Amino acid sequence: MLIYVCSSSHGFGHAARDAAVLQELHQLRPDWRLVFSSKLPAAVLKLLIGISSVEIRSLQWDVGMEQADALGSDPEGTLKALERLDQVLPDQLQDEAGWIRAQGDEVLILADIPPSAADLSALLGCPLVWLGNFGWDAIYAPFGGRLREHAERAEQAYRRADFLLRCPFDLPMDWGLPELPLGLVTSRARALPLHFLNELQCIEHPMVMVGFGGLGLPVDPRHFGCWPDHHFLMPRPVEQSTHLAFQGVSNLTLLPDGVRPLDLMPLCSRHLGKPGFSTFCEVMAAGVGLHVVERLDFAEVSALMQGLKNHANHLILSRSAYIRGDWGLDRPLQMAEQGGLPADGAAQAASAIVTLAERI
Repeated sequence: MLIYVCSSSHGFGHAARDAAVLQELHQLRPDWRLVFSSKLPAAVLKLLIGISSVEIRSLQWDVGMEQADALGSDPEGTLKALERLDQVLPDQLQDEAGWIRAQGDEVLILADIPPSAADLSALLGCPLVWLGNFGWDAIYAPFGGRLREHAERAEQAYRRADFLLRCPFDLPMDWGLPELPLGLVTSRARALPLHFLNELQCIEHPMVMVGFGGLGLPVDPRHFGCWPDHHFLMPRPVEQSTHLAFQGVSNLTLLPDGVRPLDLMPLCSRHLGKPGFSTFCEVMAAGVGLHVVERLDFAEVSALMQGLKNHANHLILSRSAYIRGDWGLDRPLQMAEQGGLPADGAAQAASAIVTLAERI
């Protein structure tokens, strides 16, 4: 059996939850062939997946939403990117369908959540399962204009699948499909390198993870000094000049290569970042408080923020408060209104995929 994943290239969050499901699937069926298809950097995918036998195909299946930064959307840039993708998708679909056929295995496509996966499924005549907490139809429609046309096309594609694995913090996905609601979808923390763990165990102050996903958001190094009674952890900046700016900050530790923020969650008291599905799942599953900088122009955010209020101890910050360093780490968290969610969503999804695939 071949499980072929069409993962959104919109950001790291889709890949993180897809990787979590593949990890659980590998535990259930270690003899199955797993293929992960995305345009994200292979190094990022390998770190997230953590299974050497998973094959990676470098292909873009969707655009998602082009963004100005971690908190801002770019509708015009999205339209241009969608037009470029429409030019290459027909050939890509034919080529990849040919490659999959040549493998000679029964196939199930798991898609998170590119509409084009419906065309790939149709070419192969194989089952298609969506995994997501929204579709691009719900994201594009509020912008109106030509993006509404893409929303309508996406909705039609979503109706052509066999099953929906519905993640929490979800928008309406009324596509007429049988579905399974999931708990938090997250990977498990991995052991830290011993030398790094020893370094962290010498830190006496509460630790705070700072993270804004793949795009990131500028952080003024001076703001860490406003909170001397906290120690901050942050992924290493990609740009060398930015990296150098943080080297003199005494209460900041940059993550070494090969270590995910998820791996450090058990050591943290709070997380400072943006609204994001995988971040919320990882932080909530670890029982860590969330300091969340508001975002206003992306439809998923309303569901994420309602989920935050319902299921996590949290503090909501304005963008202006974040920029001036008013991070609220001395303030008590708002308590969850309904209690936490189960953290078994990846295992639920993997079990459902096994059941569906074995019916082929």
